[in-house]
This record gives sequence, C-alpha cells and structure tokens, in this order.
Amino acid sequence: MQKVSLYPTLAETIQNAKKQPIPAERKAVLEVLISYIQSKLDQGQNVNLNFICTHNSRRSQFSQIWAQTVADFHGIPANCYSGGVEVTAFNDRAVSSLKRSGFRISYKENGSNPIYSVFYSDESDPIIAFSKVFDDPANDALHFAAVMTCDHADENCPFIPGTERRIPVRYEDPKAFDGTDLEAEKYDERSLQIASEMLYVFFQVQMRD
Repeated sequence: MQKVSLYPTLAETIQNAKKQPIPAERKAVLEVLISYIQSKLDQGQNVNLNFICTHNSRRSQFSQIWAQTVADFHGIPANCYSGGVEVTAFNDRAVSSLKRSGFRISYKENGSNPIYSVFYSDESDPIIAFSKVFDDPANDALHFAAVMTCDHADENCPFIPGTERRIPVRYEDPKAFDGTDLEAEKYDERSLQIASEMLYVFFQVQMRD
C-alpha cells in the first residue's frame, strides 16, 4: 500500500466509512466495477473511470473525489474523472460536505462554475473539480469506463463515445433535501456511502491483485 498521510479528520471519516454496511445487492452492483478495474490492471492497461451524472454537480463529483483518494491510498494506479451531459457548477453544498469530511479545498473564480482544488494530503497533487461535460478535455482519456451515478443520465444517454464499459452505480440525489433541516445530514450521508463503496471496490482490487 502506498503510504499517504491523510489529513486527520479525513482519516477519521475513512475509518467511519469502512464500518458502513454494504448490502449484498450493492456488492453485486460494485462487482462489475471491481472486475473492470482488475481486468485493466491484469492487462497492464490504464484504469480510467469517468463518473457521470446529468449536471456533474453532486454525486459524480463525490464519486470522482472519493475514488481518486481511495485509489491513491491503496496505491492502485487509476485516473478518476467526472462529467455530465450539461454544465452547471460543483454544488456548494457538496463542497461543504467534503470539507466536513476532512478534505482541504480551495477554488478560483470561473464565472458561475468555480474550479476547485481538492486535497486529501499535503503530499498529494490536488484533484481538480468543476462541472463539465463528460468529454471535456480535462477528462484526458480516450478509453474509459462510464460509471453512471444517476438514473437520469443512465436512462437518457444511450451512447457515450469512448466508453469501453458502461457500469451503472446509481446513488440517490441529496438535492431532494436542499433547503431543509436535513440538508447537511443527507449530503454527508451520501458522501459517506460513496466513500464506503469506493473503499470496498479498491480494497477488493488490492486483495485480488
């Protein structure tokens, strides 16, 4: 395992995520992603994962950031991207949730679509996050798995150019709780679920390698 000095609060969040139960039916969903990653590693090929939801604002951003963090933590070479079918912005509620999880985040203005630098360690390069379409030049991969994180994108994007494998890993949208007393709790709950499942995925890959 690559030695990565995670920020203390983030390390605590990861320990908490490891304790989250993953139902058998979710493990079956995640097995497709695990098998794809393992097959690429077995062939000595790059692992490129593009997490896609409609607006690239919440679930796909959570997924990219947690997947890249966990892959680096386990020393598994993977390039994790995210995108959508239209550009909006990385939702500030999701950004706040990641900060509560222990990530350190800075940003630069870019009109209505700020560009965020997300750090899990002082020793790491930042994960660059902003809303973009799935084939934005920032997603520098010709061959990738399209990991569909929302039902709308999965059902309304029948064809995604460049995709080697289409893998539905859908999550409920915390947007439903925007403006309610449960807002922060539900964003943190979804982030923790995604963290837990990405930890499971890359741990399984590490164990099978």
